Amino acid sequence: MIAIGPLTTADRARWQELFEGYNTFYERTLAPETYDEKWEKFLRGESMHALCARDENGAIVGITHYFQHPSTSGPDVCYLQDLFTAPDARGRGVGRALIEAVVEWAKRRGCARVYWHTSEWNETARRLYDQVAEKTPFVHYRIML
Repeated sequence: MIAIGPLTTADRARWQELFEGYNTFYERTLAPETYDEKWEKFLRGESMHALCARDENGAIVGITHYFQHPSTSGPDVCYLQDLFTAPDARGRGVGRALIEAVVEWAKRRGCARVYWHTSEWNETARRLYDQVAEKTPFVHYRIML
């Protein structure tokens, strides 16, 4: 059984452990102050939001970060920026439950859609994403500043 809910101040260490795992997976390193800054934003829940997945023992086994933003072509949309499941909890519905919770959050706020990106080589995640969402034909470009 997986329960989805908000993070609490007591969850800081486990949240950071999982978020560091996410960043390591994508081969990036964040400065310690970035974790501090984002944690505070998630706790305030004003512009950025976070949820966690807890297993039957109450242990956090997954996290997601997301936010709502305007769209020039219609109602606001929700960007699911980060999604990570602890390696030992994969295949138990954690990722699916976190996505479903973000979708419900976005529906309650009148968003037109939820969207996210993943790496082409992230085959494990893409197997889930192909089941729960439509893959679009868009190609992602960026300019690093």
